[in-house]
Amino acid sequence: MNARPAVVLLSGGLDSATTLAIARAEGYACYALSVDYGQRHGTELEAARRVAAALGVVEHKEIHVGLDAIGGSALTDPGIAVPDRPQVGIPVTYVPARNTVLLAFALGWVEVLGGADIFIGVNAVDYSGYPDCRPDFIAAFQRLAQLATKAGVEGREFRIHAPLLTLSKADIIRRGTELGVDFGLTVSCYAADPEGRACGRCDACRLRAQGFLEAGLPDPTRYAAGAPNPGERR
Repeated sequence: MNARPAVVLLSGGLDSATTLAIARAEGYACYALSVDYGQRHGTELEAARRVAAALGVVEHKEIHVGLDAIGGSALTDPGIAVPDRPQVGIPVTYVPARNTVLLAFALGWVEVLGGADIFIGVNAVDYSGYPDCRPDFIAAFQRLAQLATKAGVEGREFRIHAPLLTLSKADIIRRGTELGVDFGLTVSCYAADPEGRACGRCDACRLRAQGFLEAGLPDPTRYAAGAPNPGERR
């Protein structure tokens, strides 16, 4: 394969699925990386497997790291409730050091592959206040990649691609749809049930539903029995 290799962080949500589709459309040989970091449910990892298969990656690797041992987030500590309404400031769904850890694994893999490109689906418009979704963080990690790797010291120029950084959720959905992403394969909910059905109450559910409304496209999200559909309440 002559295409340049790129590692794409794939969580199983609609943002990372769109990011993978963008990387593929740009001609990269895509290696998808999903991380089991101790999140509350495994349905997003199952979604990542579906998306990787549907979009035809070269390889899909899963890495396990226990950020739940650290805790401090509603996504890794079952003792902290997932909020059902917007929060002021950085919400309890922030996972300490998550994107730093994920990018570090992606950096190691892309160096081994002989590549220089990493794709991550962070977003600074519809994001939930997370500090590791900001442009400054992405730029800083790219600088770190040059300093922290053998390849970087020897002259390879690493690039951290964040193609969704300045897009609205509606724009992301439109772009993914144009590239053939089946959003019915994805799971975005912070508190999805074991079958991957959404709670309809968390911040991720609200942002996703609003995105489909604003994009003017049908929302394929499956909701748990009795769960509200945030798109229908508006």
